[in-house]
Amino acid sequence: MATQRKITFAGPAGLLEGSLHLPDNRPIAIAVVAHPLPIMGGTMDNKIVTTLTRAFVELGYATLRFNFRGVGESAGSYDEGNGEMLDAMAAADYLRAEFPGLPLVTAGFSFGGYVQARAAEHLHPQQMVLIAPAVGRFAMPSVPANTVLVHGDADEVVELHELLQWARPQQLSVIVVAGAEHFFHGRLIQLRQIVLQQLRGQR
Repeated sequence: MATQRKITFAGPAGLLEGSLHLPDNRPIAIAVVAHPLPIMGGTMDNKIVTTLTRAFVELGYATLRFNFRGVGESAGSYDEGNGEMLDAMAAADYLRAEFPGLPLVTAGFSFGGYVQARAAEHLHPQQMVLIAPAVGRFAMPSVPANTVLVHGDADEVVELHELLQWARPQQLSVIVVAGAEHFFHGRLIQLRQIVLQQLRGQR
């Protein structure tokens, strides 16, 4: 049975709180999942974050979801994505030290997607999964061509046309879930299946 344990790890603003999830067998990859905007109540217990975590564990990844600085028991305070990028990098560094040599997958929802897109320029993950990333609200960088992008066409926070405007010049593929809102209410099982199908197809 998959195991879960609470952990703390060193971040640039102090200790960060996380939850480490391990698959039944020896992990084949490591994954870091980042949560939505802290000042709007985002935490590592967000349902999309936990949905992604379950999908990654099912795929055999050692997966870390964590609270950004100033959230829950994590030290520090909100830093508009700058310090949070460093937090995401610290989370990846922790997993890389615990499970050396395994490929890295990074994922984020909304603000967490923006943070992971920035961190990817330094971390160079093998794969990235972004759910309704906060384009338009933050200056999203370009992302690798194999990034898995999932967005709802009824997203009331980050409208689909904003995402497509950002993705178009990069020639990125986007998976659009008809009728899904920003938080994928009632669509989490479908979201999990999409992620599983996409990543199984790229292994």
